[in-house]
Amino acid sequence: MSVSSVTNVKQFYKVLDHGFIEVIDVMGSDSDIVRAARMSTSGDISTPERDEKLIKYLMKHRHTSPFEMCEIKLKAKMPIFVARQWLRHRTANVNEFSARYSKMDAEFYIPDSLYKQSTSNHQGSNTDSLVENSDELITQMKKSSECQFELYNKLIDAGVSRETARIILPLNTYTTVLWKIDLHNLFHFIKLRNAPESQYEIREYAKIIEEKILPNWVPIAYSAWKEYNRK
Repeated sequence: MSVSSVTNVKQFYKVLDHGFIEVIDVMGSDSDIVRAARMSTSGDISTPERDEKLIKYLMKHRHTSPFEMCEIKLKAKMPIFVARQWLRHRTANVNEFSARYSKMDAEFYIPDSLYKQSTSNHQGSNTDSLVENSDELITQMKKSSECQFELYNKLIDAGVSRETARIILPLNTYTTVLWKIDLHNLFHFIKLRNAPESQYEIREYAKIIEEKILPNWVPIAYSAWKEYNRK
């Protein structure tokens, strides 16, 4: 595998019902990781084989700073409850859609299935155990969200300020964020969020980043991460 520069990374992926991930920009590639690592050994001869071996060495021995030289900027649309988990990763730069400045679209997320609380993972679901009357409850969830948006629009039409009207909207309302992070911390994000114990909805976003974006952006670094650090 050759160490090459970035090509064809600006892509768009649909997630959930109304969500998406869009690659806005990237800085750096596998070749930039190699250049950063060789700052102290400028006499080294660069060949595809030596470059790949170096990246694997860096990953295996946890030399993380060269991976921080690569950054990616994503635009992501997701339910607010997903965003609250996503934005806990404070190693990124973030800007989020503001419902104080703009009116929220009537877009909300409703799950296809409802699962019982897990007895082993106190913050997660037991995906082997469906709740009884799941379809009926999902219908009620949809009606509740529709009613809250109906009231939201009435408040806006009545002249209530956007910053006040927004407070009655549910956590399944979609928001949009601009998110910039370096490769080292992105690997950590994926390791936590594309994991079996992570919530399904955020896992769907993390899965696209891992399976679609990373192999196209930094294929050698991603391969080395899977080999030495993924598990």
